[in-house]
Amino acid sequence: MLRLLPRIKSRASHTLRGFSSYPDLESIPVPESTFTRDKHTEGPISPSMVTESPGPKSLSHFKELAAVQECSSVHFFCDYSSSYGNYVVDADGNRLLDVFSQIASLPLGYNHPSITSALSSPEARVILANRPALGVLPNKDWPSKLDFVLREMSPPPHGEDWDITTMACGSTANENAYKAAFIKYMDTHRDGAPPTQEDLNSSMLNAAPGCPHLSILSFSGAFHGRTFGCLSTTRSKPIHKLDVPHFDWPMAQFPNLKYPLKRFEEDNEAEEASCLAEVEKLLKDSAGGVLSTKIAGMIIEPIQAEGGDNHASADYFRKLRALAKKYNVTFIVDEVQTGLGATGKMWAHEHWDLEDAPDIVTFAKKAQIAGYFSSKNMRPKEGYRIFNTWMGDPAKMLMLETILREYKKNNLVENARITGGYIKECLHALQKKHQGIIGRVRGLGTFVAVTVYNTSTRDKIIYNMRQKGVEMGACGAFSIRLRPSMMFTPEHAAEFLRIFDEALAEVDVVGECESWDGDWDGVEPRNLINTVTGEQGEFHPISDSTDGIAIAGEYLENMDEEIEEKAI
Repeated sequence: MLRLLPRIKSRASHTLRGFSSYPDLESIPVPESTFTRDKHTEGPISPSMVTESPGPKSLSHFKELAAVQECSSVHFFCDYSSSYGNYVVDADGNRLLDVFSQIASLPLGYNHPSITSALSSPEARVILANRPALGVLPNKDWPSKLDFVLREMSPPPHGEDWDITTMACGSTANENAYKAAFIKYMDTHRDGAPPTQEDLNSSMLNAAPGCPHLSILSFSGAFHGRTFGCLSTTRSKPIHKLDVPHFDWPMAQFPNLKYPLKRFEEDNEAEEASCLAEVEKLLKDSAGGVLSTKIAGMIIEPIQAEGGDNHASADYFRKLRALAKKYNVTFIVDEVQTGLGATGKMWAHEHWDLEDAPDIVTFAKKAQIAGYFSSKNMRPKEGYRIFNTWMGDPAKMLMLETILREYKKNNLVENARITGGYIKECLHALQKKHQGIIGRVRGLGTFVAVTVYNTSTRDKIIYNMRQKGVEMGACGAFSIRLRPSMMFTPEHAAEFLRIFDEALAEVDVVGECESWDGDWDGVEPRNLINTVTGEQGEFHPISDSTDGIAIAGEYLENMDEEIEEKAI
C-alpha cells in the first residue's frame, strides 16, 4: 500500500524573525564567473512554473510506477530531452533551477554539448555496443585513458605515486577500498608470506584465520553507502540501516562544531581534541586486543554530506591522519560527494594540507565512473582480489575525459570557489534577516548548507521552493544542502538567493524546536548522534516529507485503490 504523508500545516510565525540590521542582497556585488553563460541555449535565468510540483502528469506517472515498485522517494518525473544547463524540465513543463544536480552527480548540467557530442561519437558507439569485462578483456586504449585520469585528477601528490581502480558506483568504490585495507593488513600480519592452507580452508567456512576479525572505524553522522560493508560504516540515518544485519565495527564521535567558528574557536578546539582522544583510545584498544575486532582502516568524509553537511577543521583531519599512520591503520578518504571540484579544489581533502597523503581516496558521482586512488603499497599481490565483471564502464570514462577537459577549458573549479564565496556571503545576510529560521551557514565552494529551526520547517521550505521553481535537497535532520553543477555561476546563484529570500519571508515555523537543550539559538550543533544510544534516530522519521510526490498528499487521497485496481 502507498504511504501518504499529510500536507504540512503552518503555525504562528517564529518570534525571533525580524533582526533589525542586515545587508540587503542587492547591495552585495555579484562577482564575474570564469566563463560566459550560454544564455541563448540555457534560456532565461528565472525558472518558470505552469503547474504545482508535482503536477498532474508527474502524479499520473507516479501511479504507474507505484504499481510495480515502492517509489515514495520520487520528487517528480522529468523531461530530460527539454532540460538544459542548470534547469531541469519536469513532465508537466515546469522549468526548475536545479541546485541539487542529481544528488551532486551532474557536473556540467543537463545536455551539455560536449557530453552529447562525445556520446554520439564512433568511439561511444563501439564501447556501448561492446561493453567489456575490463578485468579480463580491456580495450587497447584503456591504459592510456587511466593514465589521462591520473594526470588530470589524481590527488596530490599527482601522477605516478597512485594506482587507480575503477568501479561502478560510490558504494562499490568504498566496499572495495575496505577489502584493499583488509588485504593489506593481513599481508603485513603474515610478513608478506602467502596464506597457509589453514587460511584457505577456514575462509570457506567464514571463519578465522582465513576470515579474520577485522574492522573499519567510521564516525557518527557518516554516510559511505548501502552495501553490507558500507552500511556497517554508515551512521547517518536509521532508514538506511534498519532491519539489515551489520558487522560489529567501531564508531567514533565526529566533531560537532558551533557557529560562527571564530566566536567559538576555543569550544570547537576542545570538541575536536575530545573526539581525537576518543579515536586514539579506540585505536589503542584495538591494538591491545580490547575490542572484538582489529581496526584495519578508518574512513572519513571531508564533509559529512548525507549526515548533515558536518565540518571539522583542517587541523583535526591532519591529526586524524597522523593517528592512522601511528597505529598502522589504512586512512581512507571518501570523496564520493565532495570530489571533483565543488569545494573550490579538485579534492576537498586538499584543503587540509596533509604532510602524508591518504592511503586511499574514493570517488564517484561527478566523475560518472567510480573507483579509488590508492598508494602503490596498497596493491594486492594476486589477481581477482579486487574484481567484478565490469570493473567500471568505458562509456562513463569517456564522459569523465570530456568533463575534465571542460573543467580545464572553463576553469570550473575556480568558478565553484568564486560562486560559493558569493553564496555564503548572501546566506549570512539571509541568516540575519530571517533570524531563528535558518542558521549555521557553512561550506567550501558551492558545497554549502544551512540549518533550519526544525525538521518540519526545513521540509516545508524545500517544498515551497519547489513550487517557486527551485529543485533542492535536504541532509541530516535539519539542514538544506546546495549541490549545484560546476556550470552554476554567480548569476544563477543570485536568482536562487532571490527566491530563497522570498520563501524564507513567507514561511511560518511548523511545530516545536526539536533539540535536546530547549529552544534553538542558531549556534548549537544540530546533527548530534549519541555513539552509545544512537539517539539521533528520533529526528529521522521513516517517511521523508521532503519527497515531492509524498508531500502532495491531497492529490493522492484515492491512489491506493486505483493502484490496486490497476494491478489486478
